[in-house]
Amino acid sequence: MKGDRKIEIMDTTLRDGEQTSGVAFLPSEKLQIAKLLLEELKVDRIEVASARVSDGELAGVQKITKWAEEKGYLDRVEVLGFVDTPASVDWLVSAGAKVMNLLTKGSLNHLTHQLKKTQEQHFEEIEACIAYAESKGISVNVYLEDWSNGMRNSPVYTLDLIDFLSKLSVKRIMLPDTLGLLSPEETKSYFTEITTKYPGVHFDFHAHNDYDLAVANVMEAILHGAAGIHTTINGLGERAGNAPLESVIAVIKDFTDFKINAQEQKVYRVSKLVEQFSGQHIPANKPVVGENVFTQTAGIHADGDNKKNLYFNDLMPERFGRQRKYALGKTSGKANILKNLEELGISLEKEELTKVTQRIIELGDKKERVTTEDLPYIISDVLQNNSITKEISIEGYHMTHSKGLKPSVQLRLNIHGESYDASATGDGQYDSFMKAVKKIYKSRKKQLPKLIDYHVSIPPGGKTDAFVETVITWDFGKIFKTKGLDPDQTVAAMMATEKMLNIFENFNQPTNSEESKLYGNEYRAIAR
Repeated sequence: MKGDRKIEIMDTTLRDGEQTSGVAFLPSEKLQIAKLLLEELKVDRIEVASARVSDGELAGVQKITKWAEEKGYLDRVEVLGFVDTPASVDWLVSAGAKVMNLLTKGSLNHLTHQLKKTQEQHFEEIEACIAYAESKGISVNVYLEDWSNGMRNSPVYTLDLIDFLSKLSVKRIMLPDTLGLLSPEETKSYFTEITTKYPGVHFDFHAHNDYDLAVANVMEAILHGAAGIHTTINGLGERAGNAPLESVIAVIKDFTDFKINAQEQKVYRVSKLVEQFSGQHIPANKPVVGENVFTQTAGIHADGDNKKNLYFNDLMPERFGRQRKYALGKTSGKANILKNLEELGISLEKEELTKVTQRIIELGDKKERVTTEDLPYIISDVLQNNSITKEISIEGYHMTHSKGLKPSVQLRLNIHGESYDASATGDGQYDSFMKAVKKIYKSRKKQLPKLIDYHVSIPPGGKTDAFVETVITWDFGKIFKTKGLDPDQTVAAMMATEKMLNIFENFNQPTNSEESKLYGNEYRAIAR
């Protein structure tokens, strides 16, 4: 396919990606991901938050805009805003942001049943909001929410809105397939119609993946006039997620002559870090970034590769910072901490680097080696720990696990400086530990959150001495997750539980501190 246009990539991992169920990035994690997206992957723009969500969200955006301003990237950092003059614009100003992605109603169905307003009222309010934003030094892009349904069911209204916006000082008109319902043929038809009618307007396409057609729809959109594409790392996003950045980059490079700035060789390491920060594990067979996609396991494939690369295609692993393998797992020797962080493209703050270094030394004492694959796990664990005031700790424990006898535990918890002891037996070591914890909390007349999911993983290629990451999902009115990292699986689960107890204590003892606001609104564990 021929084309000499440049396609903008706007990555919305930090906004739309965070709408994945159970995902909420810490401010420090948001900053780290923003740095990687703009400086390592070199995407053109990033969308980092929704206005007016929480104090924690505001703190995260302020971290990013402060850094971006120092680097000269501020016009590439965008925030979703609403037609609520002056609230969203004022929020952006307080956050230090300069670009608002204004959410408007792209279908008559949404306008009529959600806003309950007329077309004229909505258009007037949009124009007033854009004018107010400009008066505050904020430039505006505009989303047409439910645009795909609008084109299907109310094209007169939707095209009227596009016509109206094309005459305002709007930088980009952004067309989302909000419900992921489009076929490639429809995408082709709608973009052909719109871009032919408005050849001078910059249109972005925002695809969702409900029918597993997001990348195919992206292809049709750019081939028929779209100037920008919205993506997320690992395809994070609501329901089935968004168009994955890693696949979009590969498709544009291999099936078109369009130009993009995004650096595909940095995709994998950013993908792995986002996997850890989000707690959403990448399927092993996911294109480009899945653990198995460059692993040949059949003997005939290895033989063919040796003779004339018979089983290679254009998706060579080296393009994405990876290596082809012929067996599951890989080995790595001891590594210098700073060098490995540098190789991963991670530039931590000085205090964070010190804590990561201390944690690596601590964990290194428990196992023979720390590998590059371990580092995203360790960094995620440290950043999560940084956000928890440790008022409750496991002071001591003694566990037994003998054949023919039930596992038992003697446990001592320190809660606000006071020691509590309990012993219990259970169906396993962690079960006996939890029963002892429940006894202590029963004595304090407190009911613990309900454990609803327990997930164990180790870094890719891990062996018997690998670190174990245990992610536990809890329900206490709010769904939240905690994680623990240790070479011992039971200890990792106990560490995750210790974090839960501290967060749970915060639920029960709210304060006015900024830290409490952060936990209540922004802590990764708490789902919106």
